[in-house]
Amino acid sequence: MLITKQSALSGKTNTKDIMVTQEQIDAWKAGMMIQDAMPSVSADDREFMLTGITPEEWNGVFPHGDDG
Repeated sequence: MLITKQSALSGKTNTKDIMVTQEQIDAWKAGMMIQDAMPSVSADDREFMLTGITPEEWNGVFPHGDDG
């Protein structure tokens, strides 16, 4: 399913194709924790659904190997 969200970091509108059903989205919106409603969806994709932030944006702000 194509999911379009505005990034909480950059304000950019991003769209991702995420393997999620409308029933899972409805369960999450009804109050179920996203990881319980969508256990087969990756953590990166769930984060995108929550915040609109892509892994590339996270890595730009918090690069791997940054000690400080």
